[in-house]
Amino acid sequence: VQLVESGGGLVQPGGFLRLSCAASGFTLGYYAIGWFRQAPGKEREGVSCIVSSDGDAYYADSVKDRFTISRDNAANTVYLQMNSLKPEDAAVYYCNAVFIYGVGPHAIRNDYWGQGTQVTVSS
Repeated sequence: VQLVESGGGLVQPGGFLRLSCAASGFTLGYYAIGWFRQAPGKEREGVSCIVSSDGDAYYADSVKDRFTISRDNAANTVYLQMNSLKPEDAAVYYCNAVFIYGVGPHAIRNDYWGQGTQVTVSS
């Protein structure tokens, strides 16, 4: 079971990147997926998430209208399209997959994190 992020790199302010989060060993379509980021000296923060049932997406105010989360169930991959990047977007970006089913002692909860991908926004 593995989540692997890719697509990070160095980009100038105003530029764009597309991050990918590829799953292996489980079916990503059954999971809610979140993108988080952590800049040096700051706490990890949620950037965007997409639920499994209806595909509804949610965004932090700081990235709304610039970032778009999407999923390709056939490819078992979730993407984060990041446009109009700002220096304050620089961070390590992580994807997180969560599956919850049932209640009580037999409830199932799977929670996987990727290793992160570095995004640097600088001129």
